[in-house]
Amino acid sequence: MGYKFGFIGIGNMGGIILDTVLKTASGGEICACDSDKAKTDRVAPFGVTALDIKEAAAGSKYLFMGVKPQSFGAVFKELESSLKGDTVIVSMAAGKDIASIEALCGNDKKIIRIMPNTAAAVGKGVILYCANSRVSEEELKTVVAALSPAGLVDEIEENKIDAAAALSGCGPAFVDLFIEALADGGVACGLTREKALLYAAKTVEGAAKTVTVTGKSPAELKDMVCSPGGTTIQGVRALEKGKFRSSAMEAVIAAYNKTKDLK
Repeated sequence: MGYKFGFIGIGNMGGIILDTVLKTASGGEICACDSDKAKTDRVAPFGVTALDIKEAAAGSKYLFMGVKPQSFGAVFKELESSLKGDTVIVSMAAGKDIASIEALCGNDKKIIRIMPNTAAAVGKGVILYCANSRVSEEELKTVVAALSPAGLVDEIEENKIDAAAALSGCGPAFVDLFIEALADGGVACGLTREKALLYAAKTVEGAAKTVTVTGKSPAELKDMVCSPGGTTIQGVRALEKGKFRSSAMEAVIAAYNKTKDLK
């Protein structure tokens, strides 16, 4: 095999994962395929070789599949004669469990399933992973090491990965909405949009870091800020009136249920 890492589809998430792998591997070890030439042109200056889909599959040891779940059937049919027995297929498709991927590409294939989020682009992401029994420990370590610049790379049982991805994979969009809403509130109170967005984003970043560094529960940290008769508790009261926590829970549950529908 001519390339250590191959990518089929380097759109939003596939592109983020390729950029992550480039931080630990040289461009000469990577090939990529995408129907949009602009996407392969973007990574060409880093030494990434553009190939067609069959060449990328046949020439890569670790093959990252960045195509949409609904396209898996057609893509694997096209790759039927190109995939080698020693190729490790790395899928990032929501709702496609290992068994369904094996049904498409063969029960003899090595498969790693990953569920990344967009924060991987800035090294603060979460990537969940699991693998079938044909993937060796050394192969798994290679992929985990390649993904490590993304942030937290955490192994999880496959029967929990959809639930976890509904939280970590979809969660950035929910948090983005919260940041936007906080900034809107700041603008309503007289801040410029630029300053309001900066303060909102930094506030969320700091609150998250406090949870992970101190080990204290969010409830405990919230209580530390809510002085009796103070301003913060009135803001919390307004959020509760709007069913803020219930809405956040329902967002994760709705994403999880949609994931199950994709199977």
